[in-house]
Amino acid sequence: MKTTVKWTGDMAFSGTTPSGHEITMDAAEESGGKNSGARPTELLLNAVAGCTGIDIILILKKMRLNPVSFQMEVEGSRAEDHPRRFTDVHIHYALEGELPEDKVIRAIQLSKDKYCSVSQSLNAQVSVSYSLNGVKGEKEI
Repeated sequence: MKTTVKWTGDMAFSGTTPSGHEITMDAAEESGGKNSGARPTELLLNAVAGCTGIDIILILKKMRLNPVSFQMEVEGSRAEDHPRRFTDVHIHYALEGELPEDKVIRAIQLSKDKYCSVSQSLNAQVSVSYSLNGVKGEKEI
């Protein structure tokens, strides 16, 4: 998977996802931005929710269960010191419908422990490279 993100001025960036969707990101005004888009950290929490939500719906449908409604509240705690990474992420799942509790718990566990690539990626090894004025950098970062 590959994506492109371009600087659009000040602290704003525009990304195009591999599926063709545009994402605008910006910093808060107190950080030099204009609040013209979501913060990257906000997108990360939403990505965790979207990923696990898709998993749970797929799993429940395989169990022939159909929620009437489904909502998640996601709360992330961040470290005080830079890089201010997320130290804890809590997801509260709220489902309604004729859903046996044990089946819902199983779907949540499968998403958390096996299927949600976004939450599992929070522990990913991140490698970086760079180019400057079109020339690939040679220093290892």
